[in-house]
Amino acid sequence: MLPSDYLKRLRQVEVRARLVSEQLMGGRLTSVFKGRGMDFADVREYVPGDDVRRIDWNVTARLRKPYIKRHTEERELVVMLLIDASASGHFGTAPDGASQADTKRELAAVLAGALAFSAVRDGDRVGMLLFTDRVERYVPPRKTRAHVTRLLHELLYTEPKSSGTSLNSALNFLNNLFHRPALVFVLSDFHDHDEAAWKRALKASNQRHEMIALRTVDPREQELPDVGLALVQDAETGEVIELDTSDPEVRAAYAAAGAARSDALKVFCRLSGVPEMEIRTDDARDPWPQRLQKFLHQAAKRRVA
Repeated sequence: MLPSDYLKRLRQVEVRARLVSEQLMGGRLTSVFKGRGMDFADVREYVPGDDVRRIDWNVTARLRKPYIKRHTEERELVVMLLIDASASGHFGTAPDGASQADTKRELAAVLAGALAFSAVRDGDRVGMLLFTDRVERYVPPRKTRAHVTRLLHELLYTEPKSSGTSLNSALNFLNNLFHRPALVFVLSDFHDHDEAAWKRALKASNQRHEMIALRTVDPREQELPDVGLALVQDAETGEVIELDTSDPEVRAAYAAAGAARSDALKVFCRLSGVPEMEIRTDDARDPWPQRLQKFLHQAAKRRVA
């Protein structure tokens, strides 16, 4: 028999994920889960108002009249969730009841569940890849609600064998596994020290797949409270340092470093054509489901254009 606390936690995350999914799909945000590719169907004569970018110039030249290409959407779509399970995901400082989740890993679970429920509701298959500095767990794509519950179970209760982060390993595994385009959500805090490697891999992956970066953030990663002397440990490397948080210069330097990391990621993603959004654990003042709906809607419009 499963322990009651296990069932309670799984149920709480599943309910939150379903509620967020309802918000996403309630706004008619189905286009983000539609196939990236388009299969050629036929041509028809151009009429005013048609998109001139769809003109078939070879047929137009032969028939001496403008003709446009007609396409049918490529179905079905595979949605892959690449989820960072490294030790830094256990960090969280949001007060109880003040947000959708207590830690970044639980936040990723709610977010992943919402995306997965939205995908299966639209008839698409969804799979998951949990990674640290290695691939921890791969769940092949399926399209049932029971499958989404399994994904949440794996995400919440898989005990990683490693604590580090390697986006490069996860992306290489994905590209070797899927040769046809997929819609790929990367859920991570992007605390990967091999910056050159993962940036190169993400940019290359976006040439084959539709990549979307969702960065999980806790407020204490961007600003320090004034609590005097404090021992701070890096969850992934185990390194411990002492900080004097009462020193304004220390707090300012910490905040500047956090802002610089965030800005650098945003610039890289924009230049690489990868839509990127920050999801925070302290979402009480600025709920992320509403922002996510707008963000995915804009991403879908860019895909169609």
